[in-house]
Amino acid sequence: MPFELKNNKDNSILHSNGLTTRDFETGKFHNGSLDGHQTISFPTGEMQVSQWLFNGIRMAYTEYAFKDAAVLDWKGDFEMVTMFFNLKGKFSMTGNGMQSAVHLGSNQHNMFFGQRAEGQLKIEELRMKSFMIQLTKDSFLNIANEGNEAIKRFIDNMSAGKTITFSDTNLQMDLAIQNSINAVLNCQYADPVKKMFFYSKAIELLVLQAESYNKAMQPQAVYAKTDYDKERILFARDYLLGHMEAPPSLTELSRIAGINEFKLKRGFKEIFGQTVFAYLNDTRMELAKNDLLQKNKSITEIAFELGYSSVQHFSAAFRKKYGMPPSAVK
Repeated sequence: MPFELKNNKDNSILHSNGLTTRDFETGKFHNGSLDGHQTISFPTGEMQVSQWLFNGIRMAYTEYAFKDAAVLDWKGDFEMVTMFFNLKGKFSMTGNGMQSAVHLGSNQHNMFFGQRAEGQLKIEELRMKSFMIQLTKDSFLNIANEGNEAIKRFIDNMSAGKTITFSDTNLQMDLAIQNSINAVLNCQYADPVKKMFFYSKAIELLVLQAESYNKAMQPQAVYAKTDYDKERILFARDYLLGHMEAPPSLTELSRIAGINEFKLKRGFKEIFGQTVFAYLNDTRMELAKNDLLQKNKSITEIAFELGYSSVQHFSAAFRKKYGMPPSAVK
């Protein structure tokens, strides 16, 4: 069995993934489809999994809801590169062959190569969301051979058969990474264009991971110094996006998030690479573009749902961002 997840308490199998290297190569699930969706229920919670298989690559988006903190046993049976983006929640993972435990918090990402192994997964928060891209060695080499020095080192270790982590410290997800993941989750294309689109996003996310590593290696002042600071800034981001129809001022947002305004301003840019309101504007524009492409809403509806005081204000912002009016997209 290529991948198996068990409840540590009673050894019951919670999830088993029967995909083989051959399935990755053919790019189809056992039912012949590119797409796979399932709900996995177990005594301590539930998992909602959406996954896509193509060109030696598997993408998967998972939402977890646990009743209690959990320890799960995992086992994997073949070599795989995993680009992992932890959208929400916190967990740690240990395994034979791993030099140290892997810890990932909200809004963090990293990349791993592992072989046949097993270990434990400790779930530290009750609500989690994650996105991953898994590639066979050949598929990874096809898209990564011309990468930066960090990717080349990763490839050298992988080729030597070592279990390897891309970055010694986890990397922070910026808006470009989040938008790329959202584009996958909201994709409206049909096969075979859908497969081409997903393949382009796999490459894009690898490029963004490499760039994220480069930025992390540059010396810079640290403003979000503690886990509490980072949690408050993530809370501020989520609150801002949840109230984009009437966003608070920076002063109000800092009060709501429980962090001083200076630290919010500097820490937000440190984590996301943009100021608070540049991030809000770019998120609005990305959502607007997707809504326009789907043709389910009028320009007026989109403008007011995203918090613009008038259609004219929205149209001006859209033209400034994309060089065309919303009507040209619709």
